[in-house]
Amino acid sequence: MKLIGLFALAAALAGCASQETMPPAAQGARTESCKAVTEQEVAALFDRWNQSLQTGDAHKVVANYAERSILLPTVSNKPRLTPAEKEDYFHHFLADRPTGKIDLRFVELDCNTAFDAGLYTFTFARTGAVVSGRYSYTYRWNGAEWLITSHHSSAMPEKK
Repeated sequence: MKLIGLFALAAALAGCASQETMPPAAQGARTESCKAVTEQEVAALFDRWNQSLQTGDAHKVVANYAERSILLPTVSNKPRLTPAEKEDYFHHFLADRPTGKIDLRFVELDCNTAFDAGLYTFTFARTGAVVSGRYSYTYRWNGAEWLITSHHSSAMPEKK
């Protein structure tokens, strides 16, 4: 019985060892190519999103988001997962005619993904209100365009 247990252990270890020495292609490694992107191009993605706000059309804003994405908005407790939920949020948000401006930006680039986080300020034309907030966007290259896969926005916690 011990001999069978030792044989099984040896076979399992041999299988692990042979897996490590196999070339990457034989191990099923991803052969995905990476879309090159610069910090300036990531900054332009915010500008694209901000310009879609200016249209007043929630559907155009939601077109910036991947089908599978999450919006954690500033003025709603509800995470928005579906395009319809995002459109509902932006329909109300756009009523005050917002315009965003980046105050501080940190960008991280990776293979087919980009992360943009920092501080922004929104000015609302209808009410004249100015609101500062924190943001983060994660973008993913889908083979044709960069789309938002996660967007978090929150008001600044400390009042000046």
